[in-house]
Amino acid sequence: MPRHDLFADIAPYESGYLPVGDGHELYWEQAGNPAGRPVLFLHGGPGAGSGAVHRRFFDPTYWRVVLFDQRGAGRSRPHASVTANTTPHLVQDIEYLRAALGITDWVLFGGSWGSTLALSYAQAHPGRVQAMILRGIFLGRPSELDWFFHGLAQVFPDAHAAFLSHLPAQERDDPLSAYCRLLFDPDPAIHLPAARAWSHYEGTCSTLIPAPIAIAGFARDRAVIGLARIEAHYFRNHLFLPPEGLLGRMEPIAHIPGVIVQGRYDMICPCTSAWDLAHAWPGATLSLVPDAGHSALEPGIRRRLVTCMEELRA
Repeated sequence: MPRHDLFADIAPYESGYLPVGDGHELYWEQAGNPAGRPVLFLHGGPGAGSGAVHRRFFDPTYWRVVLFDQRGAGRSRPHASVTANTTPHLVQDIEYLRAALGITDWVLFGGSWGSTLALSYAQAHPGRVQAMILRGIFLGRPSELDWFFHGLAQVFPDAHAAFLSHLPAQERDDPLSAYCRLLFDPDPAIHLPAARAWSHYEGTCSTLIPAPIAIAGFARDRAVIGLARIEAHYFRNHLFLPPEGLLGRMEPIAHIPGVIVQGRYDMICPCTSAWDLAHAWPGATLSLVPDAGHSALEPGIRRRLVTCMEELRA
């Protein structure tokens, strides 16, 4: 019988820290079957970090599940650091981790920024990727950033107004620059409230139906600093992506099988990006979830992701 929801909670069977240079140490863990088929979970943000619930997308009797926190995120050290923190650095880190764990190739599973990083890694190392399951596609294009900072007001005017209300009136036309000034201020009395406002905005717009528990998850002080500061750093640097963008580098991965899972009403990463990616990627199929927004834990999204992993087993 096909499975339609998350697996039971499991603990990692191994974890540790991997030094990757530039003063960074990445937290990593493995769960499930040590002799199983490797799958790498790539968290969002950038800066969000991985958590226990992310192990539950995978059948622990079959999959060797690898999770790690990207530079500056989650349990990696130093926390919220943007020093030597770019997309090429993260791609290199994945290769370091793969080699350290003795894995030849693996399945990539990522959503939102995790989809961006998965595509970036696959384009750099196509021979290391068996397949990709991607959710809530974010290609890092200027139009997508403009939507996050301005366009969302068309659907979430209240959340957008609250997001801007934290800024001086004269700085609200350029919220990214204004928030960068606040988030990188050394005074916690300045950067912490800004990080809370940024993270609350993103959390509020992430689900089709308002989810107070999900929003609360964005509100933990340690989590909000990593998420907001690292996102702002990447956004102001155009995600450190090549000038031609991810869609301009699809040829090396055209043959890799993949599934794109996209909430029809995703307001963080609108559906057009998933549509464009599907048409540029011959090996992929697009699965639109009709009753979901952005979050991987919305019922329709999580069920489809679990189903994708079960189908990949076959």
